[in-house]
Amino acid sequence: MSSVRPVPETRLMSGDRLSADDAAHTLRRYGVRHLLGTGFLRFRYGDGFSHARAFGLQLALAAVPLVIAGVGLSAAAGAEGVSEVVARTVLALSPGTSDELVQQAVTGADPAPPGAGAERDDTPAGERGELVLGLGLLTAFAAATSAFAQLERGANRIYGTERDRPALAKYARAALLTATAGVAMAAGLLLIVAGEPFGDAVREVYRWGPAAETVWDVVRWPAGLALLVVAVTALLRFAPRRRQPGLSWLGVGATVTVLAWLAGSGLLALYVASADNFGATYGPLTAVMALLIWANVTGVALLAGVALAAQLEAVRAGEDDPRLPDSDDDGIPDQTDPH
Repeated sequence: MSSVRPVPETRLMSGDRLSADDAAHTLRRYGVRHLLGTGFLRFRYGDGFSHARAFGLQLALAAVPLVIAGVGLSAAAGAEGVSEVVARTVLALSPGTSDELVQQAVTGADPAPPGAGAERDDTPAGERGELVLGLGLLTAFAAATSAFAQLERGANRIYGTERDRPALAKYARAALLTATAGVAMAAGLLLIVAGEPFGDAVREVYRWGPAAETVWDVVRWPAGLALLVVAVTALLRFAPRRRQPGLSWLGVGATVTVLAWLAGSGLLALYVASADNFGATYGPLTAVMALLIWANVTGVALLAGVALAAQLEAVRAGEDDPRLPDSDDDGIPDQTDPH
């Protein structure tokens, strides 16, 4: 449930169309600190945390079958090098206490029984059957589509829009966003989060030289950041059920999303790597818990950017306080109280 004031569609306001200069003027007039504070209020009263958790769960459900199916299908298609690169990257990213579980899931290898030494079944994941792996890929796409449909719902509530698009239009748009902005966001995340282990895996499998490795290390950061900003801006533009302002206004929210996501992901990585209690608590499930927490961080960062973009547009329209009035303090906003 949302208890925020709806953001007026400034494209419908009289006067000049919103421009980049107008966005910069609004930022200077109200101040970044003030906008961050009121943006957080809009995020909170728009139930942003609940929608971020729902988005994160769907994102995690999409990530696992996507990796497994990608490794298996590349192996089944004869691209063993690609599948080995992906498997090595995933294993390098997973916490040490989860290596056996992750390797079994990604490569399809059975863990060695006690006393068996180094003997184990390293059957490639591609031999599980192309049909099964294809179904896994469809499952990942369906889960990602559901995640972006949930993102629309969260964005609508933050903007004060109480009703989503009709079901067919909502999920068709979510599927399109998955195939476009979702792919761009995944590529950006790969370049930034998994860039170093991915480059190491490619060097080991395809025998990269020092020059190629140096180019990769230099290029992956600006390319990854550019992909993330473009993807998040597209999500802010097309996910909410309303007519959005110019991209320069949405770019402010996209920048906040990327910065918040980088900070959250970095803190999570430091915590998982340095806190022995994290691995000791969850054991083989450490990778699963880290994935769930990271997906939740991603959802919070996305909807925080939505909230800031919404509040920036709201103050431009003269709506500084994002909360609906509650003069009698009964927990029911006056604007929606039937009595």
